[in-house]
Amino acid sequence: AGDPAVGKSALAQMFCNDGAHFQKNYTLTTGIELLVKAVSVPETSDSVEFFIFDSAGKDLFSEMLEKLWEQPNVLCLVCDVTNEQSFNNCAKWLEKLRAQAVGLHIPGVLVGNKTDLVGRRVVGQKQAQEWAEKHGLEYCEMSVKEMKNVEAPFHILAKSFHQLYKEKVETFHSLA
Repeated sequence: AGDPAVGKSALAQMFCNDGAHFQKNYTLTTGIELLVKAVSVPETSDSVEFFIFDSAGKDLFSEMLEKLWEQPNVLCLVCDVTNEQSFNNCAKWLEKLRAQAVGLHIPGVLVGNKTDLVGRRVVGQKQAQEWAEKHGLEYCEMSVKEMKNVEAPFHILAKSFHQLYKEKVETFHSLA
């Protein structure tokens, strides 16, 4: 989730294609594209298969997104570190997601993208880190264009989801 042009589609495509195709031209996502990829869970021999919903960032599509976002398992919230408004709007995106998952704990990560544009940066790492922690999210930074740290958010999410899964299995075993 995140504002238009923050790099959501580029992140999803580069991650799922192992860095094979960076789109140089921006194309507006007008709905949701489903991508699938298995991710190894760090420090285990397990893996998690992610169904990645690359969703539109325009408000025009928000009603459709709300229907498609029912019962999410994890959240990858992306902002552009060169665009303060995209960072400020993360609260709106998080609120939309949590409205779809009332009463559920949804592991998530805030991703600061476009770190390669050093001279244009307006969102500080500490500022974003503190915001993420305040909202119960992990934080990482990356540059999809330079293929730097692209796998990090997915490893964070895989580890968080795996931990939740293990806790639920333990709960079921304790009931038996």
